[in-house]
Amino acid sequence: MNFKLLCSDLDGTLLSTKSDVSDFTISQVSRIKELLNVILVSARMPQSMTYIQERLGIEKQPIICYNGALICDGAKETFSETISFEALEKVHTLSEKLHIQLGLYYRREWYVEMTSERVQKEIKYTRASPVFRPTSETLTDWKSRNVSAHKIMLMGTKLSADTIFPQLMKDLSEEMNIYRSNDTLIELAPKNVSKLSAIQALLGPNERMIDVISFGDNYNDMEMLEHSGLGVAVENAREEVKALADAVTLRNTEDGVAHYIKQHLI
Repeated sequence: MNFKLLCSDLDGTLLSTKSDVSDFTISQVSRIKELLNVILVSARMPQSMTYIQERLGIEKQPIICYNGALICDGAKETFSETISFEALEKVHTLSEKLHIQLGLYYRREWYVEMTSERVQKEIKYTRASPVFRPTSETLTDWKSRNVSAHKIMLMGTKLSADTIFPQLMKDLSEEMNIYRSNDTLIELAPKNVSKLSAIQALLGPNERMIDVISFGDNYNDMEMLEHSGLGVAVENAREEVKALADAVTLRNTEDGVAHYIKQHLI
């Protein structure tokens, strides 16, 4: 099958390390990038994706950020949807009770209350830096500007995450998408967007999802993989993701995406 778009998640999928792509991946993307559009699809913020675009030589392509809540084409935003401010306030109230720290993201802005091991890892691996200030100040600022979050990251302990996750699902699942990233992290995104909806928004008049090959590893990739013409999971993907994928390639640390491209794409 001749695909028109290749869409790939970054962390745990295309990236062979925590923050970069390998030379082998660069060589394989370079080989096919004139034949099909290569689109990066991630929960990351824009500036944490553009340096990877540059490494791959695909700067002219759009990027899908924040699990589909923001689409950027160069300096231009072609789509943007945020979580309602009222829902954001509810999340803040629930989180405060359990001493869960929030990471708040809007466009190229990132706010946290204090540093932590998790925050330092994100600074190191995503090449972005937050503004440190109380969440209440960020909420006051955003309310005055009439803006809200493209993404909320809840950073707690396993116990606090286990406690708040069912509360979020019960009270707010109709208002936002809720992803359990790992034992201590929960990501929230606007309800009506996803990686799939963002890809669909980028399809040209003669393109359909059957023309898409996609790669992923986590829960927020499942819908994208399931509806693509070919959905490929990396070996290190969650079992549920591998179960619905059409194919499974090597681990991300073994350049699984690049190896699949080399073996199966032109």
